[in-house]
Amino acid sequence: MKWLSFFRTIQAKVIIIYVLLILIAMQLIGVYFVSAMKTSLTSNFTKDLQERAELMSVLAAKTLGGENESEEDPVESLRVMVNNLFNLSGAEIQVLDSTGRVLTTSLPSHADYEGTKNTQTVVSRALQGIQDNEEYIIDDDNIRKKVVAKPVMYNDKIVGAIYIVASMSELYNTMQRINNIFISGILLALGLTAVLGVILSHTITHPIKELTKHARAVADGRFTEKTPVFGSDEIGQLSQAFNYMTSRLREALSQNEEEKEKLASILTNMSDGVIATDEAGRVILMNRRAGEMLGVEGEELAGRDIGSLLGLEEAESEALARGEHHDSKLLEIAPREGGEPFMVRVTFTPIHRREIGITGTIAVLQDVTEQEKLEASRREFVANVSHELRTPLTTIKSYTEALEDGALEDKQMGPRFVGVIQNETGRMIRLVTDLLHLSRLDSKEAALHKEPTDIVEMLEDVEDRFSFQMKQKHIRTIIDIKPGVSAAMLDRDGIDQVLDNLISNALKYTPDGGSITMEASITEDGMLSLSVKDTGIGIPKKDLDRIFERFYRVDKARSRNLGGTGLGLSIAREIVRAHGGSITLQSELEKGTTVTFTLPLNDEGRSTP
Repeated sequence: MKWLSFFRTIQAKVIIIYVLLILIAMQLIGVYFVSAMKTSLTSNFTKDLQERAELMSVLAAKTLGGENESEEDPVESLRVMVNNLFNLSGAEIQVLDSTGRVLTTSLPSHADYEGTKNTQTVVSRALQGIQDNEEYIIDDDNIRKKVVAKPVMYNDKIVGAIYIVASMSELYNTMQRINNIFISGILLALGLTAVLGVILSHTITHPIKELTKHARAVADGRFTEKTPVFGSDEIGQLSQAFNYMTSRLREALSQNEEEKEKLASILTNMSDGVIATDEAGRVILMNRRAGEMLGVEGEELAGRDIGSLLGLEEAESEALARGEHHDSKLLEIAPREGGEPFMVRVTFTPIHRREIGITGTIAVLQDVTEQEKLEASRREFVANVSHELRTPLTTIKSYTEALEDGALEDKQMGPRFVGVIQNETGRMIRLVTDLLHLSRLDSKEAALHKEPTDIVEMLEDVEDRFSFQMKQKHIRTIIDIKPGVSAAMLDRDGIDQVLDNLISNALKYTPDGGSITMEASITEDGMLSLSVKDTGIGIPKKDLDRIFERFYRVDKARSRNLGGTGLGLSIAREIVRAHGGSITLQSELEKGTTVTFTLPLNDEGRSTP
């Protein structure tokens, strides 16, 4: 398997291709060279035989033609000529007469051929006067031989023939040696080629391996490593481009991480909840505020359908999935762990991706509980103001019409009606004055004029102002000054108004013979604490949370008859808050009420501009 995987590498492929190219080139060259060499050697060999046969035919022409000048036997003369002049290794030369009979031969072993007739085709052709007569034969010993026959002409008459048969073993042995040398050269060239291919392929594959290694490092998030550049060729340029790409990718990912952290920080610290869904409406992302609003953790929300999560109707969920739901929706959310439900305004925004369409939805959850409460309070305030003004205005209008109809002439009814009109007018003046005072406090336009104030003296002055009413109702006044209380930086007029409102309320709802206690002390955190405690009728528990709201009355009919506007405690709370303090109320039916407010001893809160 290891070798199989090696042959799949670029290095192996380069080596194989390089070796194959050399092998093919060498084979082509070898085929051409061997073929040309064989043709050349065969041609030379045949030509040599042809020349020898031609020379022999010329020399034997006179002897065969009967012009032998010596007394020697013509056959013997031809034998001497064949044996001495034309001694060829591995060849046989026969001299034939005009009938094809063998006169002499160069091989002693074939002496018995003499006197017999040579019936070879080439001999017949030569005796017919054909010059070019040759053929290849393979004898019984499987030896290739070349046969050449030439006619012997004397006075334009065929007097015989020369027959030469020569072995081609030496020629083919030479060819075999040449082939062996060529094959050895090919093997040596292939070996050298393989070595050079390994070296050459290494110069190509080594940079590629380095690129692959660093690509894996980049994939694993290691962007600090750089690919070595081994040259200025194409691979070197690729390495430089890869290093540049790595640096740009590192910068892009760094910016992406930074933007992601910014977005995560924004989402985490947003006061509004954010939920992201996919195209199927399943929750894929939410911030901490959304989880707090819905009373679930992020793991619980993952994969849930936003329609069921927010209690949307099926039609609304389908419209949301199609991206048709762009309006905001007001929902009432009940916490899982109990508690008071709160109002959430959900705004849906589809996520569009180019060439794909809608890929999800962003839902922004905004807690509008306080806004709804403020809106309800505003509507209630407007209704209360309208009601409070309508009652005296209706009374004034009725009594004015009565006076206009003649009641003014009545000495008993006229002054009475005028007195009622004056009382109702005074009531409206007090109401408008209180409203203006509240408006200035709300808009921070009521500046505080703080000055060192003696607490004991301030409480005694309050007692003096209400002493007459106290005596009329036989109510006992107690001033309790705790140790450490002396002076504080206060807006004397504002605190006097607070104390007057509290004492006035205590007088209204405390029966004859009761008591009112004004207490001053220093709290553990260094604040001045002032309290007004009565033994009146008290306030029901269901009304304690709303007692400081504007125009709120526990017993509306009785409060209006006692001349109250329903704004006294609201004004008191705003003045205390302007000083940087707080006010609380504790009460129990038929046992009394205690109102306590704390103020800073030093110059804190809103001061004079």
